[in-house]
Amino acid sequence: MLDVNLKTPKDVRLDIAAKTRQRRLALNISQQELADRSGISLGSVKRFETSGLISLASLLEIALVLGSLHDFEAIFSKTNNPESLFTPEPKMRLRSGRKKK
Repeated sequence: MLDVNLKTPKDVRLDIAAKTRQRRLALNISQQELADRSGISLGSVKRFETSGLISLASLLEIALVLGSLHDFEAIFSKTNNPESLFTPEPKMRLRSGRKKK
């Protein structure tokens, strides 16, 4: 059954950007300070916070500075990953009656 609350990748991207901004502000870190501490350009930090667009490497650097790197460890873990819309049905393996020689 299709989940009516299913988010698009864009929705998730924007949610991550918003949460990152909230975390940065809660830690009283400016965008410039985040850029300096993470080694990412100020423009990239600003673009990320408004559009959610950033490289994975840069996102992980930001997460490290904000003390949230551990949050990425659960990505794609089997216990945290609900059924995907694109997961193929498991194939049934049929055993043949032939014996190997």
